[in-house]
Formats: sequence, structure tokens, C-alpha cells
Amino acid sequence: MTRADVAVVGAGPIGLAIAWRCATRGLRVEVHDPTPGSGASAVAAGMLSPVAEAYFGERRLTELLVASAARWPAFAAELTDASDATIGYRTEGTLMVGLTGDDLAEARRLWAYQQGLDLPVTALRPTELRDREPALAPRVRGGAFAPTDHQVDPRRLVPALRTAARRAGAAFVPRPVRRLSEVEAGVTVVAAGCGAAALTGLPVRPVKGQILRLRAPGGVAPGFRHVIRGYADGEHVYLVPRADGEVVLGATVEERSDTTVTAGAVQRLLRAGVDLLPELTEYDLVEAVAGLRPGTPDNAPILGPLPGRPDVLAATGHHRHGIVLTPVTAEAITELVLTGTPDPLLTGFGADRFAGPRSSFEEE
Repeated sequence: MTRADVAVVGAGPIGLAIAWRCATRGLRVEVHDPTPGSGASAVAAGMLSPVAEAYFGERRLTELLVASAARWPAFAAELTDASDATIGYRTEGTLMVGLTGDDLAEARRLWAYQQGLDLPVTALRPTELRDREPALAPRVRGGAFAPTDHQVDPRRLVPALRTAARRAGAAFVPRPVRRLSEVEAGVTVVAAGCGAAALTGLPVRPVKGQILRLRAPGGVAPGFRHVIRGYADGEHVYLVPRADGEVVLGATVEERSDTTVTAGAVQRLLRAGVDLLPELTEYDLVEAVAGLRPGTPDNAPILGPLPGRPDVLAATGHHRHGIVLTPVTAEAITELVLTGTPDPLLTGFGADRFAGPRSSFEEE
């Protein structure tokens, strides 16, 4: 049997997009994963938020987020054509709001920082907010609009990517990879999320997130159109409306590795969500679930070859940003496979920034 040019370990959005891009460039691709799409993407809300996710001290990461978000319109259109599937890509933008005076003061500090980076953030008075979203609570003290922060539905995105990759010629191997020495390919790409730590020794840790899914009564669309990211009495939440009536409400950020849903987290999320959008009290609660984001010590992804192993590329550690970073990660890793030359966008995100990764990919 002919050896694959590329083996991708992990079939979440990152791994599948890399497999699709590599296959369309004529490479023989195998994707290794017993349960595609069962990781963090199964829980993710799908926000494409380079502006709202621009935080203090993460300027280089913000540049990568902005670059990838700019590729999403073309990426979404191409994927829709390649898969004949809808992926829930929406472009109404994001409203960032503060419920109380203290919430608004905290939010304004971040908005000022984002505006200082020349990101598109427009401050709005309470009346202007409610002109855009009448369903917002009258108590909301103010907010801002990020027009380039969009959304996609990860539960539609993953099947579409699988279809596109398969149609492009990628083969799927439905068994787990416990050591990279089990994989035979010219280049191996590790896109295994939290599982990358055991395979590579890289410092990728699980960061727990609990999330709720609600549904508007009668199956109609929710009473709001924009993604809402809010501060509500100190609780940070987001609400993502879907055309089919679903609303995703999240999410906690916990340094834990279990996937237990806790009553306290559900209570906090629901309280904050209802404080911002009172109509949610009439919505059905259809799911409460927890997932594990792949975090790194500096909250940035690990993209590129392992030290001393140019045939093993990491594409992991995306933490909160896996969905928005899917296009740029797939394209940059594919170019690296084909040319061996890293895209300048990858500067600073290599595995070599972490000293001495354990060589667990070698036979013991």
C-alpha cells in the first residue's frame, strides 16, 4: 500500500480543514481519529471574534485572529460549495454590553485597548443598543458594536469539512493513535487538541468550559440577531443565536480536566443570560454540556514542526480560538507541508518557544 504523504491525527475542525486543504493540493492524506468531531468543537459556540477576543498582552495573537477572520467569508463560501452543506455562517456582527456601571467600566477599558489596536469597535449608548436589539434588558448601561465579529455553527462545520475532505480524496482511519510511531506518512500533523500533550510532550492542558443550549418557543428564530457578549454583575457570558431557534449560552473557563456539568455553573450562566435578555426565561433548556479546550501557557496556539522533528507538525493549543483560527491554520500548515517554509504569520507560534518538550513520540 502506498504510504500517505500526510497523516493528520485528529478530526476536529483544525485537522479536517488541514486534510481538506492538503488533499485539494494533490497530496495523499489520511485522517486518524476514531470519533471525528467529538472534541472541543462539539461544545463550541462558533464565534468568530477577533475583536471581542482581543485581550491585554496578546497583541501577536490578535493579529493572527484578525488575519484568520478576514479569510472566513471566502473559506465559508468554498466549503459550502465543496460539501453542498450549510454551516450557519452569519455576519450580523457582535454587540458587547455591560449590565451595571461597574460592568460597563470594565468593558470600556477593554474596548479602549481594542480601539487602540485600530480594531473596529464602535461605542453605543443604551438607546442605540436597543435600536439594534430591542430584546436587551432596560438595565443594560451601554455597549459597543464589533461588525467584523461573526459566527458559524461548529456542529454543521465539522460534517461539512469531513465531506469536503473525503470528496477531495482524504482517507479516514477510525482508530486511535497512541504513539506517533504508529503512523506512517511523509509528514504527520498533530491536530489532536488536548490529546497532543501525550503524543508530543508539548504543554497543552485541558481548560474546562461549560455551556448551555436553549431553544426559542415554537421553533421560531430567537428574538435577537447579533451575537451578544456581555458583562452581567461581574459574570462574563455570550449568547449566540441560530436561525433554527437555538441559542448557545456560555461559557465557564475552569482549570479542570473533568467534563461534569455543575449546578452552580448552570445557575450562573442562566442568571447572567436572563439579566441581559429577559425573554430567555421562556426558552427551553435543551442541553447542558462541558468540553475541554486545549490551552497553552501563553494562551496561543502551537503551529509548526516539533524541535528536531521536521516531519512532525503541531497544529494544536488553540484554546478559545479553534474555530476562528481554522482557515489560517489550515492554509499555513498546508503550505508548510508543501514547501517546508513557514508563513510569516506563524512567527512566534512555534513549538520551539517552549523549552524541552518530552519526546514521547519515540518508541520506549
